[in-house]
Amino acid sequence: MFKESVKNLLDEALNERADLFLIDFEVLSDNTIRVVLDGDNGVLVEDCIYISRAIEHNLDREEQDFSLEVTSSGATSPLVLPRQYKKHVGRNLEVKTKEGEKRSGELTNVDEKAIVLKWKTREPKPVGKGKVTVIKEESIAFEDITEAKVKIKF
Repeated sequence: MFKESVKNLLDEALNERADLFLIDFEVLSDNTIRVVLDGDNGVLVEDCIYISRAIEHNLDREEQDFSLEVTSSGATSPLVLPRQYKKHVGRNLEVKTKEGEKRSGELTNVDEKAIVLKWKTREPKPVGKGKVTVIKEESIAFEDITEAKVKIKF
């Protein structure tokens, strides 16, 4: 019952903010409410405050004691929803597939079903000795991705 009312309040708040979306939601046995958000344009502290207030101000602590944590998806957190990929076009990703393969490259395109990665590699020359730099591109379906993370450069 408590979890349902919290989820309804969360859904109402997210409906008012179309740029934000839910990554994870849970209510633990000690009534700790955890909400992880992401946004099409990132998530600001003010966004977390907005969602937190939408939940907290509509629950009665006298009726049910709880703690509330509203956070954004971290920079090193895996991408879990297709919607998250769109804001990372032009950045480098590391993708693991169901076949156990790893791909790293620049995210160049995202559509409803797949992403496109582009990377450079060194391959033997077709004729003669030595190697030549080749640009490769691969489309990977969302259903084939087991994990994808943004590679951060410093």
